Amino acid sequence: MTQETQMQSWEEQNTYLVDRGINRACWSALRNTLYPSNSNDAIILAWEYCEARGLDIMMKPVHLVGMNVKNPVTGNKEWRDVVMPGVGLYRIQADRSNTYAGADEPEFGPTITVEFPDAYNQSKIVTVSYPEWCKYTVHKIVGDRVVAFSAKEFWVENYATQKAGATCPNAMWQKRPNGQLAKCAEAQALRKAWPEIGQEATAEEMMGKDFHTDEKDITPNSSGEAKPLDNNSLTQMITQGISAIESGKKTPDQIIKFIKKRKLDLSPEQEATLKSIKVAA
Repeated sequence: MTQETQMQSWEEQNTYLVDRGINRACWSALRNTLYPSNSNDAIILAWEYCEARGLDIMMKPVHLVGMNVKNPVTGNKEWRDVVMPGVGLYRIQADRSNTYAGADEPEFGPTITVEFPDAYNQSKIVTVSYPEWCKYTVHKIVGDRVVAFSAKEFWVENYATQKAGATCPNAMWQKRPNGQLAKCAEAQALRKAWPEIGQEATAEEMMGKDFHTDEKDITPNSSGEAKPLDNNSLTQMITQGISAIESGKKTPDQIIKFIKKRKLDLSPEQEATLKSIKVAA
């Protein structure tokens, strides 16, 4: 370090941070507490993500997840940090909507025990007991009703492996098989109930996995049948359905049939809610 550098203030040495509105105390907290294992560039990326969305980064609403990302130019996979929301951010956004009415305790399916070969020691067998599935239900105030939105996620479809090509769960999924799956199911349920909070997968869902951009089928449907809609349309359909039933324009059975025809995942609780609605006096 030169004498000239020693005489410069922190602000003068880090103009690229100051220009973004990051002061010394803030950077110290980001670098040493919130994201201690990530590079400076990755931390700045998280900062800019939060700035763009109006989020307080000190609440750590997003995580920096190391992932294999396909380079669109070369086609090769590159390891880098990707900014992803945590399930905590979805909880905050649901609560701030003033329509969040709580959640039920997660329900778990039967416990399954499986032996996996350790990816780093083929002579070692790792025994893991995990729930087959987890169902998570959140409640949202829609008009003067409380509507339940449920998501059911399967462990084998969500768990992260030790490395690419391996079948053995990573350390976190070995240690917390129930807790990790519950977070994935909760994130899905929150997205279904509040589609406006975003459709990006959470860090808990993507930790230890490869990053793939969404691909959508835009081929015209020559059969004339309606293509299945995304589950995030469910909230709007239920809201509109409640209004139609109360106005006497539609019956509960007609609304339920309409929703199911669109291949949306209508839970028994939501179906019961629709059936309980009466024509307004």
